[in-house]
Amino acid sequence: MLPVIALVGRPNVGKSTLFNRLTGRRDALVANHAGLTRDRKYGEAEIDGHKLLVVDTGGISGGEAGIDAVMAQQSMQAIEEADIVLFLVDSHAGLTPADAMIADQLRIRSKPTYLVANKVDGVNPDIALAPFYELGIGDVFPTTATQGRGVRTLMRRVLEDLPEPLEIGQAEGATGIKIAIVGRPNVGKSTLVNRLLGEDRVVVYDQPGTTRDSVYINYERNENPYTLIDTAGVRRRKNIKESVEKFSIVKTLQAVEDANVVVLVIDAREGLVDQDMHLMGTVIQAGRALVVALNKWDGLETDHRDYVKTELERRLRFVEFADVHFISALHGTGVGHLYESIEAAYQSATDKLSTNQLTRILRWAVTEHQPPLVNGHRIKLRYAHAGGQNPPVIVVHGNQTEQVPAHYVRYLEKTFRKSLRLQGTPVKVEFRTGDNPYAGKKNKLTHRQKAKKRRLMKFVKKKK
Repeated sequence: MLPVIALVGRPNVGKSTLFNRLTGRRDALVANHAGLTRDRKYGEAEIDGHKLLVVDTGGISGGEAGIDAVMAQQSMQAIEEADIVLFLVDSHAGLTPADAMIADQLRIRSKPTYLVANKVDGVNPDIALAPFYELGIGDVFPTTATQGRGVRTLMRRVLEDLPEPLEIGQAEGATGIKIAIVGRPNVGKSTLVNRLLGEDRVVVYDQPGTTRDSVYINYERNENPYTLIDTAGVRRRKNIKESVEKFSIVKTLQAVEDANVVVLVIDAREGLVDQDMHLMGTVIQAGRALVVALNKWDGLETDHRDYVKTELERRLRFVEFADVHFISALHGTGVGHLYESIEAAYQSATDKLSTNQLTRILRWAVTEHQPPLVNGHRIKLRYAHAGGQNPPVIVVHGNQTEQVPAHYVRYLEKTFRKSLRLQGTPVKVEFRTGDNPYAGKKNKLTHRQKAKKRRLMKFVKKKK
C-alpha cells in the first residue's frame, strides 16, 4: 500500500508548490493569493525509488466560516487519514496564532509530523527558524519549494521513518492473484464482486457511493487462490462533496497500486465517458495489467451496442493490449470469461524474460526501423535485459539514449509486446547510456607516430 503524506498549513504558505515539486507535475494551481486551493488534490510521487501518495489540502487559519470552514474540516480529515504530515509554515511571516492552533491539532492526533519552514530564500535561516521551535514539534526543515531548495533533504528524512514497502502479494494478507475492481460509482462493481465469488459478500444497493472503503476478499476458484479488491467508485472531482468519499478515492488509488490485475468496469448504457478514460490512464500509469468489462450489456438495443463498440474501437487504441468483455454482472453473462483474461494478463505481467531473447528482438526492431539521427550521429541501441515485473520493464543499453524520441519509445514498446506475445499488460522501456571509456584521457602517441606526425607537419608547412 502506498504511504499517504498530507501537506497542511495556513493559506499561502506554499503547500501546492511543494505538492507540484514532489509529484513532478503542475496539477495544483499556484498563485500569490491565499485560499486558492479549496479541494483536496492527490498525486503520486516517487522519491529515491519509493512511491508515495501526496495530498494537497486547503489552508487552515482558525477563523473559517462558510466554505472556508468546510475546507478546514477537509484538511483535518486529511490529517486523520495520513501516515505522515508535513506541516508548512512561512519563514517570512514568522510564527502566527494559526500555526500554534494547527500544531495543537497535530499533537492531539499523534501523527508523525515534520515541520517545514518554507520560503527561506532572502532571510537568515538561523533567525527565521528560531521562533518555530516553540511549537514543540521537533526539528525545523528549511525549504524553498519554488526552487526545490531543501526538499531533497526533507524527503530523505521522511523516507527514513517510513516502513519498508510490502511486496505485491504480502499486503492485507492477500493470496494468489490480486484483482482490483474499479470504476465510476453505480456501474456494478460490487455486483460483479458477488458474482465472481458466487455469494453476496459485499453490500449492493442502487445508490452511488455504497462502497466506502477497499475490501480485500481471499477465495479459491478451481483450487487456485485469488484476492478480490472491491473499491469505492471514483467520479469527477467537481461532483465529490462528502469528505468520506474523498478519501475513498485515495483508498481506490492505493488498491490499484497494490493489485496485480485491474478490472475496469464501465456502464454500457452510458458508454465510454471521460472519467473512464481518466481511470484507465491512472491504471496504465501505475503499470498494472488491465481488463475492461462493459457491464449491463443485456437489454441494450442493437443500435446502441454498435455505437458503443465503435466508440471503444476509436478511443481505446492506446490500450489495444487490454481484453474487452461485454458482461452482465447481475445475470452472470460473460463473467466467467473474465478469469481467462485475468490469468493471461497476470502471466504476461510476471513472466521472466531472458536477456538473449530481448536483445534479439531489439536488434530486429532496430534493423526494421532505425533510431533517428541526433547531431549528425545515429543513436545506437546495443542490447536489452529485463528490469522488473508487473509491469514488465525492459532496460535498453546504448549511446545517446537520452535523445531517443517518444515515438520511437512507443515503437519499441509495441514491438516487444507483440514479439513476446504479452497480453493485457503495459510494457515500460527504460534506457541506459554507457560511459565513454576514453573520456578525459589524452591519447599518448608512440615514437613512430610522433615521427610520422613531424613528417606530415613539414609537408603542410611547405604547401603553405
